[in-house]
This record gives sequence, structure tokens and C-alpha cells, in this order.
Amino acid sequence: ILWHCQLAQPPGQAKMAQGKPKPSPKPSTGQRQGFKAAVASAGAGKGSAKGAHAANSNGGVTKPTSAGPVSKKGFSDHNAAWLKPTKGMQPGPGGPKPAKAIQPAAGPGPKLKGKQSVPAPGPKPSKRKQPESESEEGEDDLLDSSDGDALLGSSEGDEGEEGSEDEEGLELLGDEFDMDGEDDEGGTGSDDEGGEDDGEMDEDEDEDDLTEVEKSALALDKFKAQQFKMAAQEAKDMASGAMDIDTNMLDGDLDDAPGQAGVPDLAGIQRRIKEVVAVLEDFATRRDPSRSRSEYLSRLKRDLAAYYGYNDFMLEALLSLFAPGEAVELMEANEVARPLTLRTNGLKTRRRELAAALINRGVNLDPIGKWSKVGLVVYDSKVPIGATPEYMAGHYMLQGASSFMPCMALAPQLNETVVDMAAAPGGKTTYIAALMRNTGTIFANELNKERLKAVVGNLHRLGVTNTIVSNYDGRELVKSLGANSVDRVLLDAPCSGTGVVSKDPSVKTSKNQADIWRCAHLQKQLLLEAIDLVDARSKTGGYVVYSTCSIMVEEDENVVNYALKKRHVKVVSTGLEFGKDGFSRYRDFRFHPSLALAR
Repeated sequence: ILWHCQLAQPPGQAKMAQGKPKPSPKPSTGQRQGFKAAVASAGAGKGSAKGAHAANSNGGVTKPTSAGPVSKKGFSDHNAAWLKPTKGMQPGPGGPKPAKAIQPAAGPGPKLKGKQSVPAPGPKPSKRKQPESESEEGEDDLLDSSDGDALLGSSEGDEGEEGSEDEEGLELLGDEFDMDGEDDEGGTGSDDEGGEDDGEMDEDEDEDDLTEVEKSALALDKFKAQQFKMAAQEAKDMASGAMDIDTNMLDGDLDDAPGQAGVPDLAGIQRRIKEVVAVLEDFATRRDPSRSRSEYLSRLKRDLAAYYGYNDFMLEALLSLFAPGEAVELMEANEVARPLTLRTNGLKTRRRELAAALINRGVNLDPIGKWSKVGLVVYDSKVPIGATPEYMAGHYMLQGASSFMPCMALAPQLNETVVDMAAAPGGKTTYIAALMRNTGTIFANELNKERLKAVVGNLHRLGVTNTIVSNYDGRELVKSLGANSVDRVLLDAPCSGTGVVSKDPSVKTSKNQADIWRCAHLQKQLLLEAIDLVDARSKTGGYVVYSTCSIMVEEDENVVNYALKKRHVKVVSTGLEFGKDGFSRYRDFRFHPSLALAR
């Protein structure tokens, strides 16, 4: 959960003037175009990237975006634009701006396949070699257009390849435009009758020219598209009732009848899980009249325990928080390793420059999403991503995407005093320093002295100079720093870790209710201490951000609700555009209505 709290003055005092920072503005069109040109000019070569995938956590959820088809240079179509060259860019205060488009001569042109908005001039180019002057003229017209999306690859990085630039330009042009579109509608735009066969041959030839990284990216795209299609069809069948639902699945004892070498029939258990979930989601019409809902739930818990390996406490907690279908989806997602993500260090470099450098080293990456200006997601790499010269120089930090969000919600301002109460290993502390541009003061506190070594190492490597490292018990920081002495506090509290099972599978069987209440008690103490540290009269601050890696209500809404009762504070919006509202009621719990602003 991610909770943003603003301190309020005690009754009877003047209302303080709070200046809650506004979320960072979205980049202008000129800045985005500047991003495109600058990365291409930095020398993006034969690197390969594919679709984006974001990690999720309690601070907020990044919706995975399916990867698009891979272009000639290995970049997915929806992100190829940000690494392609754009001709006619002129620098300006708001970033490079594209030159005016040269209007093509009047006349019919070929139809566009993708999101092309500028018609291509002249007759349809052929895949066969063209005269030199004719190919140069077609390529120049394409590059002079204001919408450069027709070229998905960077021609500047291909100087070492065999063949002329003119031939490659024609190949890219043929890939992006639907040359056979008019023929399909009865036109006369093509001389070949076997369009489909030729397309398949061209695709095979293109795959032969790809590098190993590009081939792996293309194969992964095809696999994801196939999985997405199968999942959509299965969901459609379940919604329409087309699947054959066995309402007597409770009679089978697949886990009690092991197969060879004592191994349970996992395929049969998985099938029964799907059938039971389908019945529970439409219990009135799909149930067996002789079975009760509790029998179905009991069968489902036993199957989930056998298939995913959760203990009874975790299964009960998940099925109480989520509907059966959502709980199964969460367990399935926890079985998949999260993609490697990294954060660009704004104190030393920019994301486009870092992306170009890593791509040249054979790293397959993409921007992490529109919500972050510094994140990159890495799919595969030819070099150890944690041992590149850029990493050693402090140009980026290996950091989970979910840990960006508490810092974004905190939104520290220049020259403020900020406290990170649980700083190790230093990812959030260094992000806060970058947002503050090394101004003001940051107190990075960590109770575990051994973990402070990682904090100090990362601070030095990333060039942070405004941070003081301390080794205190977070519950006694007021004695060291003083009450009402800082502008903002980030409390990424120690927790049970039930939201990061994919990183630590031992959570499936090692947690119980006593562990949850023990963590909740510590979190309440730390949160009250954080509130006491913050000055409610701060002209720019007065905020506390509380975040955990747990999905348990006892560690999230319940802790914040306790602080609302014990201190004069209020819950304010985090400023994040995603995530679900916090609970205002859950089972026997009744919380303050403002907790709906939590995420």
C-alpha cells in the first residue's frame, strides 16, 4: 500500500499554507522529438528491444503492455520511434523541433499499414534493386516528412553492414507500407500474383538477416502473442459458458492418486482448479445442487496448496482479499520472475543517452512506461547488466519499478530536509537525491549496520553529496533529529513481504497471523515517529509517505487508520494515476473514509 499523509495544525491555530507539489508535467512534443533524434545521433546500432512490461507491488500496479512486432532493427513498434533518427531537427529551448514537412506531389500513393499519416510519394518501390538515383530520391522524400514513423530502424548504425544505404531504405519502406493493399481490393498496384507466398519468403529472408538478440526478441513476441490469444479465447469461452464444466469435479482425488514416482497429477489438478473457479464465479447457475459453496472452497484450497505450495494461512488470506479468479491470477503471477528494471541516475546522465550506450553493448531494453521518465526494463543482455562501465560509473541503479512510486509520491522539493527512515540498500535515497538535484539535506537511516555498507557504496557510486547516513533505531529518531525538524519523511516500513512472493518464495509457507501482527505493531511505532519528525508549518513540505511490500490489511489500512486516531493528520492523494483504492471496510475492520485515497 502507498499512503500519503499531510500534517495538519492543531485546532485553534492559523491554517498553514501548504504547497503540495504538482506532478511533473508531461514532456512536450518537441521534447519527445528531441529524445528521438538525440538517441539516434548517439549511435544506436544493432541493439534490440521489445515490448514493455512493468512490475507490480502494493505501492501501485503497472499494467503489462503487450509487446508489439519487432522492426528491422529489433525495436518494438510502439517504442521504435524514441530511438529512430529524425531528419531536420533544430535545437531549441524546449528541445529539438522537427522541420516543416515537404508536401509530396499530387497523385495516388500506396496505402499505409500502421499509424502512418504522411502519404509516400511516387510509385511503389520493389524489393528488387533500384537505380541509385531513384532510390536516393525516394529515401530523401521519406526522411523530409514530418512524421518519421516510416523508418523504424536507425540507418546511422548500419555503416558496417554489407549493401548500400539505398537498398536498405527501400527494404524498410517496403516493410512499413502495405504495397499489396490495393490489389486485395481489386486494384492494379502489384505485378506479382502470389502476394502471400512472397510475403512469407520476405519474412523468412528478414529473419535470416537478424542478429541473435533480434531473433530472440522476435520469438518472444510471437510466444506472447500466442499466449495472449489463448488466454483471451479461454476467457471468452468461460464467459459464454462454452467450456464443458464438470460440476462433479469434487469427487476426484487427483492429488491422492499420485502418478509415477509419487508425483501428483498436476495437469489434472490445474484443470480442476479452473473448473472450480468457473463454478464459484457463477455459483447460482453452474453449481451442483448437492454441493455447498464451502465444499467447493475447501476443494479449491486443497488444490491450490498442492499446485502452488501455499500454507493454509496464506490461502485463507488471499481468498479473503480477492475473488477466487483474482486470487488464482495473483498466485500464477507470483510464479513468474519479474523483469529486470533499472533507474537512470539523473545526476550523471539522461535516459536516452544511457539507452543508446546499453543498446550498443547488446542490451535488449525498453522504456518502463509513460509514468516514469527514468525507468528502463531489460529483457536480455549479452553483458552482465550489473558490471557494465555505465553501472560502475553510477549512470544507473538496479531497482524495482515498484520502488519508484514512494519517491514519486513524496515529491521532494529543492533545498528541503528529508528523512528516509529505512534506507537500505539506498535505491530510494539516491532517487530522492536526484529529484532534489543534490540540494538540501537527506538523512538516510538504517538500523542494520551491515546493510549500511550498501547504502554508502551506492551513494558514492551515484555521486550523491547531500546525504547524511545514520545508524539509529527508527523508533527513536526524534531524540536524535528533534521533533518537527524536517519537511518530509519516507517510511518504507519493514513488513511481512506478502506482496513480493516472486522475489522470496519462502513467504508462501513461512508466514502466519502472529508474524503479521508483529510487523503491524512495529509499523505503528515507526509511523508515529515519522509524523512527529515532520514540521506541519513547513512552507513546502509537511508530508509523510508510508509504503510497504505487503498486501495484508493489518499492515496497511489498519496501520494508517491507527495513525489517524493518534495524531492530527489527514490522508491526501498520492498523485499517482494507477492503483486501486484502499479499503474503508474489510471484514470486521471499519476504517476512515479518506483511506480510499491510499493505493
